[in-house]
Amino acid sequence: MGRCIVVTSGKGGVGKSTITATLGMAMAEAGAKVTLVDADVGLNNLDLVLGIENAVSYDLTDVERGRCRLTEALVNHPFTENLSLLSSRALGGANLSQKTFSAVIAALRRGSDYVLIDCPAGIDEGFHRAVSSADEAIIVTTPIPASVRDADKVSDLLSAYRLRRVEVVVNRVRGDLVLKGEALGVGDVMSALRLPVVGSVPEDDEVLLSATVGRITDRESRHYRSVCMIASHVMLGTDTIFDCTARYRGILGFFRKIAR
Repeated sequence: MGRCIVVTSGKGGVGKSTITATLGMAMAEAGAKVTLVDADVGLNNLDLVLGIENAVSYDLTDVERGRCRLTEALVNHPFTENLSLLSSRALGGANLSQKTFSAVIAALRRGSDYVLIDCPAGIDEGFHRAVSSADEAIIVTTPIPASVRDADKVSDLLSAYRLRRVEVVVNRVRGDLVLKGEALGVGDVMSALRLPVVGSVPEDDEVLLSATVGRITDRESRHYRSVCMIASHVMLGTDTIFDCTARYRGILGFFRKIAR
């Protein structure tokens, strides 16, 4: 039985879907069989992030209504072995029941090492449906006070569920601003949320450029390397976090800071 991790956030726009997709890819490339589930019924975009939107023929709603088997709705990533997606594109799936969703997740866990659920932003019914089917959670936040406050609210809600672990990934970190004291650092976020931070992902223009052409970020990018560290933590329990401030230290770092 594979592990099921819900990736959630207090608000939209923090890069949750990109983190989910990149994390799934990094874990699959490390040898795990990974299934991604887009639980944002009707407002999903995980297929777009992965660049496989044209390959989706069936989705979660089709499975629920008996139009296809679960295996038919899974889309294998064309360039990453062991990575697949269950999309949820149909607007009519907004009334998807918790019982059906849990049954689908249970079936996916039997055939996967990891199931990553891309949770809808916010704290409405879709949030609870996704979290109820998981046994671990990763909260994605950005290092700004409003985002951290929303993440804290999500943390309080998660405490009502019997999750084995709840951890935090800080996304879109500007290392230059952290060194200047103009942005929150990993330690600040950890203290505010009272939860372990297991990943620090730098702001990276490569992510934006990749999104415009419908592909995951370049494997050599700082974004991907930082997410690989998160994958290592999830799979192996390592505790190395990407240092987003490293490139802004020293002489070269000085010029990078003034060039931004």
